[in-house]
Amino acid sequence: MGRLEGKVALITGAGSGMGRAATQRFVREGACVVAADINGEAVDQTVSGTDGKAVAVAGDVTKEADVARFVKTASDRFGRLDVLYNNAGIFDEADESVLTTSDAIWDRTMAINVKGLAFCCKHGIPELIKAGGGSVINIASFVALVGCTVPQDAYTASKGAVIALTKSLAVQFGPKHVRANAICPGPIETPLMRDLLKDEAKKRVRLNRIPMGRFGQADDVVSLAVFLASDESTWTNGAALVVDGGITSNYF
Repeated sequence: MGRLEGKVALITGAGSGMGRAATQRFVREGACVVAADINGEAVDQTVSGTDGKAVAVAGDVTKEADVARFVKTASDRFGRLDVLYNNAGIFDEADESVLTTSDAIWDRTMAINVKGLAFCCKHGIPELIKAGGGSVINIASFVALVGCTVPQDAYTASKGAVIALTKSLAVQFGPKHVRANAICPGPIETPLMRDLLKDEAKKRVRLNRIPMGRFGQADDVVSLAVFLASDESTWTNGAALVVDGGITSNYF
């Protein structure tokens, strides 16, 4: 029996990278999954081969009606919702210092990374409460915890907001048996990261900061998410858990 047997999860940003890995791992662990992504074709590929244990829904987390539909799909298709896995997020390669980052990048980054997550919580948490409790898993980032000489200020600010919101959720809904935790990954080798690090010099600079000597893999993050989604973590609430190969501990 899998560690998530009988659980129903909604995973956003499930069309690629960590979201795709999470969907497929959750199914292997026994969960049923609503996999949501703005790219309908990509999320269809994510759920192929899951024998109906995962269902794909296309939509935009910044549109509240789409998010409400994601949540309704969980209750209609699987009868409940136990896990809300807020993975959808963006980093724009033109996101740099506050001195240079455009208004449009600020608006898009905050809309997807913060407001989209808040919409998922607005509609998903009542379903977790209805199920008798559950787990909210928010994907933040190690950059919310340390400064960076190569700034990405809109993304950094958005992920700091994710951690702050996670703690507020933990306090608000803990009494209703809903726990909320944030995962703060270091650099993970996803398609997005590979595109950003095509420049070998930029790649080497980042690798030199990681004591483990490698970028993370999606499964490094998803393994922690499985713990947070499972009943093994029923007293883990309000935490910002770092999975970064030691990068935030590295002084030089």
